[in-house]
Amino acid sequence: MRGAGTRRASSAAGRRAGAAAKMRAPSTSARQGPYSGQGAPRDRFSLILINAPSALRLHKRANPITNGNPIMSVNDTDGSGGSLYAGRIPIFPRRVKGFYRSLKWWIMGIALGIYYVTPWLRWDRGPEMPDQAVLVDLAHRRFFFFWIEIWPQQFYYVAGLLIMAGIGLFLFTSVAGRVWCGYACPQTVWTDLFIMVERWIEGDRNARIKLVKQPWNARKIRLRLTKWTVWLLIALATGGAWVFYFADAPTLARDLISGQAHPIAYTTMAILTFTTFFFGGFAREQICIYACPWPRIQAAMMDENTLTVTYKYWRGEPRGKHRKREGAEKLGDCIDCGACVAVCPMGIDIRNGPQLECITCALCIDACDEVMARIGKPRGLIDYCTLADEIEEREGRPHTKPMWRRIIRPRVVVYFTLWAGIGLAMLASLFMRDSIDLNVARDRNPTYVMLSDGTVRNGYTIKVSNQNHETRTFRLSFHAEDPAHPGRPYPLEARIQGSDTLTFDVPADKKRSLRMFLTTLPFAVIRPSVDVEIWVEDLTTHERAKAETKFLGPKLEQLP
Repeated sequence: MRGAGTRRASSAAGRRAGAAAKMRAPSTSARQGPYSGQGAPRDRFSLILINAPSALRLHKRANPITNGNPIMSVNDTDGSGGSLYAGRIPIFPRRVKGFYRSLKWWIMGIALGIYYVTPWLRWDRGPEMPDQAVLVDLAHRRFFFFWIEIWPQQFYYVAGLLIMAGIGLFLFTSVAGRVWCGYACPQTVWTDLFIMVERWIEGDRNARIKLVKQPWNARKIRLRLTKWTVWLLIALATGGAWVFYFADAPTLARDLISGQAHPIAYTTMAILTFTTFFFGGFAREQICIYACPWPRIQAAMMDENTLTVTYKYWRGEPRGKHRKREGAEKLGDCIDCGACVAVCPMGIDIRNGPQLECITCALCIDACDEVMARIGKPRGLIDYCTLADEIEEREGRPHTKPMWRRIIRPRVVVYFTLWAGIGLAMLASLFMRDSIDLNVARDRNPTYVMLSDGTVRNGYTIKVSNQNHETRTFRLSFHAEDPAHPGRPYPLEARIQGSDTLTFDVPADKKRSLRMFLTTLPFAVIRPSVDVEIWVEDLTTHERAKAETKFLGPKLEQLP
């Protein structure tokens, strides 16, 4: 029995060793790779999920998709086991010119301009209202956006905007992949800005690589300190612009400079300054690969008709640099210059197929088009392309559908309908909402008071919000129906505490709380419960608001 157990254990160990050996020994077909002339996988999008992040390919170990070498350990180059962590290797994107680079510059400029300038825009709302166009007034629980004012009880508008933003992200991803990440994401915008400063101070790609490798000297220290100082100023301006959205910008700017601002303002600025400096200057692509969840979610919104940045391997392979040697006519259009890799801010090779790290910024398209123009080849070796179009091009067939039909498809129509429907509903609600808000709370202890003359009194706390930009006068009224005689009013009288009339003023953009009492008239028959409608009317516009409540009294057996 003992021997049999030993043999079984040895057999199991052997099977495990054999399986590990198979993992380490790629097959001949695997070495060829999908872009080596053996035919590509029909489903490009499967590569997004199974291609390893670039941090797992730092030691020039081959990609499992391209040549069959699975990565067992990042630092385990000799197969002896080791750390699964690889330190970040800095990426130095080369400068490139082209349509998509220009588009990114325009979007970056517009986005940064809106962010930094908006808190300083003024909007006249009257003498008693803040004049900042966009203001999140936490102290008074208001949100101002030009002529729109959102009160706390109207927070559903903010929720609606967040839902629209999410659906809009789904919509753009289903049409053109991670186009948000590549062009408008704050991480991308500020990283582009920091890289521009870095290139301006230290030089282009080769100069920066050389600077990193050389030992520390006076020139390197000067360049680094200059770059970090400019980065810090940008980060400080970013944190400062953010806090200006929550208070009057000119006033807060003076208080910040004089040291009289609230500690929360300084703390918020310090946190945002550090995160901007670190994320844009040092973390960069690591935020997109590891911290952001969107790369893992995006594949659910993509299908065979989604536009993605694609290397057309059927045209570019087999690649080769030497075009005058024997057999050069068999080479594809790709001259293996590496320009597409050099300009990529994520440090990936698009020729390995769609990858999780790709943010669809299309800079590799600009770089490749520039090279193709120089060597006299057609542009578009790397281009935006759908999987359906790719299959047709690979097989030499003309496109069966025009581009607009690729874009307008059921998934996109559903996303757009939801997005537009929510937006239209919010707009309709916004323009149809009342400028008066009425809230009535009946006293719960005691629920009623029996007065000495036999009448019954109920107390109510009434809160009236005047959402206009000037003081308004309101009039209070009520309607109660006798439950025993439908259609007949129940005899009650109303009185506002501390006032001889039922009219009162509410300042502009304020809420006023009042105490109101309803009392039965002496001849009234006491009822245990009566439905009551409380009304307030704006005497200027005659706009009215209503709240429903109850008037309670003793039950018959409780009467004296």
